[in-house]
Amino acid sequence: MDVTTLSELELQKLLATGELSASTVTAAYLQRIAELDAQGPMLNAIIQVNPDAARIATELDEAFSRSGPLGPLHGLPVVLKANIDTGDEMATSAGSLALADHMATADAHLVTALRGAGAVIIGKSNLSEWANFRDSNSSSGWSSLGGQTRNPYVLDRNPCGSSSGSAVAVAAALAPLAVGTETNGSIVCPAGVNGVVGIKPTVGLVSRTGILPISHTQDTAGPMARSVAGAALLLQSLVDYDSSDAGAIRLSADPAALLPDTTRTDLKGRRIGILRTYQGVGTRPRVEAIYQQAVERLEVLGAALVDPVEYRSTSAMRGASYRVLLHEFKAGLNAYLTAHELPEHLNSLSDLIVYNRARQERVMPFFGQSIFLDAEASTGLEDSDYLESKSASQDQLRSDIDSLFATQQLDALFLPVNGPAWKTDWINGDQSGYGSTAYLAAITGYPSIVLPAGAVNGLPVAVGFMGLAQTDAELIQMAYALEQSLPELPLPEYLPTLEQP
Repeated sequence: MDVTTLSELELQKLLATGELSASTVTAAYLQRIAELDAQGPMLNAIIQVNPDAARIATELDEAFSRSGPLGPLHGLPVVLKANIDTGDEMATSAGSLALADHMATADAHLVTALRGAGAVIIGKSNLSEWANFRDSNSSSGWSSLGGQTRNPYVLDRNPCGSSSGSAVAVAAALAPLAVGTETNGSIVCPAGVNGVVGIKPTVGLVSRTGILPISHTQDTAGPMARSVAGAALLLQSLVDYDSSDAGAIRLSADPAALLPDTTRTDLKGRRIGILRTYQGVGTRPRVEAIYQQAVERLEVLGAALVDPVEYRSTSAMRGASYRVLLHEFKAGLNAYLTAHELPEHLNSLSDLIVYNRARQERVMPFFGQSIFLDAEASTGLEDSDYLESKSASQDQLRSDIDSLFATQQLDALFLPVNGPAWKTDWINGDQSGYGSTAYLAAITGYPSIVLPAGAVNGLPVAVGFMGLAQTDAELIQMAYALEQSLPELPLPEYLPTLEQP
């Protein structure tokens, strides 16, 4: 039996009953990483394999023989994005050569929770360097330390980012589960482009302690999996209140409520708004046909639709949001660097800028560090520019979305997520902003979930749900119901390029 072909829930059941051992499962995924990621199509999704993975699996097997499964993730391999601290032999690098030797002294809070649930942290995943917050002309999935992650469906296509490696790892079955992080689309876009499920939780439900920061008001970690139920299973263990995270909030229900009720596959009683205003609307008929088919499935499943719902952000709001991130990034990153013992005395953003300039040929061969420079010029969290920008973006958008939900009596918004993946272009950067609805949940801090809905020329296309704060469980249930009604996405074929018709 090839255990890498089993679903997350099948693996969980077989591990919980002892029909599979953690050692067997871990060895199978380590072999697949060696065959597909380091060799074969060379996906470049895993930036570092955990040298302790086999030992951890053996210890879990020994614990199982004494007292049964350690927790709901017992023996399940999990990949972590490389901006998440682990107090082991793996670096927390954010994909940057500057942090190639940065070994955290302690696990991030969420990693402690995963280990307590029985997960095997099998490796760390590549990402858009610095979680795509170094330069405005970057290529998603590229880092100076890890190189370019490749889309497993068509290898010369982009995996989106910044949680590129996490999404590709799940899509290519290098691990059944992965953790990504998001500030503005960094879970939902790579999940959509690589044909997996991604959940961006309500900000504050998952601890940010021990994650290299961008924004304390927007950052969150979240799960990626092949199925909605698998992603919910991982989220259940990630949601663990952390009193040391100043922005932490408690889940309003038992974490078990995040798991979908698999006996219910309808949407009766749900009122869902269909977003019809988004970037590129009217330009991708095949993508929009997939979106429309998913909308029609919602109605068949019993949902009451409010169609259309319209919302357009303004350039002023987007500009204000960017300024918020600049201020928060500088403050948060400087605090992280100061609290960690880093090589070469890299204690501040300004030190990193100097480091990058001195190694420009290796660190910045394709694009620069314009965002770093903008952030370094920011003036702090007490400055009027920060406070006014936050009011004009986060506060205003929350007010707008809250009003929309109240006026239309909505349980969720239904959104297009992405068009087919674009060709990777290191020189000109990312070439697709189609859909671009992730900002709604990102700036508000509200939850969203995306799932594959079809494909164009073999490249995945996704749809998603967004809700108000603490409606994570309801969104998961809605996504589960829709998932059961949609055609299953074909597995990746690792094509070198698309054939011309």
